[in-house]
Amino acid sequence: MRRNFLVSLAMLTLFGALALQGVADEKKNAADVVVPPREGDTKNVDLFDGKTLEGWQGYKDLWSVKDGEIVGRNEKPLTFSTYLHTNDKYSDFRLTFSAKLVESEMHSGIAFWGEVKPDVSKQPKKDRSEHTYAGHLVMFPSGYGLYDLFGRNGLPVNGKPAQKVGKQHDWNDIEILAQGNRIRVAINGVQVVDWRDPEPNRIKEGPIGLQLHSNKVAQEVRFKGLKLETFPKENKLLTVK
Repeated sequence: MRRNFLVSLAMLTLFGALALQGVADEKKNAADVVVPPREGDTKNVDLFDGKTLEGWQGYKDLWSVKDGEIVGRNEKPLTFSTYLHTNDKYSDFRLTFSAKLVESEMHSGIAFWGEVKPDVSKQPKKDRSEHTYAGHLVMFPSGYGLYDLFGRNGLPVNGKPAQKVGKQHDWNDIEILAQGNRIRVAINGVQVVDWRDPEPNRIKEGPIGLQLHSNKVAQEVRFKGLKLETFPKENKLLTVK
């Protein structure tokens, strides 16, 4: 009887060790997936002219320009997060901008490496999902980190470094560097994200989207600056002090 117990215990210990090794190998393999920066023409693009929403698409009653800033604001509840997104598509880029959460505590974000996906609802016009996005999302403020919209949901990125330097209801200077399968983010001069997507098949050339999150209450977010460099020359965050 005791012998059978010891054999069972040994088997459980072995299986446990193999399981832990499998998790470790999975994490190691994910870190080993390296897609180098793509090659292309390096260009500097002003995504926002400071006066109009030329070059962007979104609901006109939710997005406007005031005082040289892009304003996203809803008074009525939003069932789906909606986006002001560029007409043009991008793969590798450096985006620098400033963002401010004016009203509500719901986070906003920048979406990229995906597509506009109205069919998340069976009635896009009624449910106002015509400018909903599926892809990667850099979140700020409130819930900092990375998200896979209509995919894997929350991605394994620690939001605490961003919480230490981010401002909840004031302007945050943000830099996003997206190259290959690597995403780096700096907030107010501090690097807060450095992550590689272990599933690079999910990455696609797509528009840049400014997020107005789904919410039951009124909210307002603002953006300014929005300068983009395609296929960046320097493989590093330039705003880190």
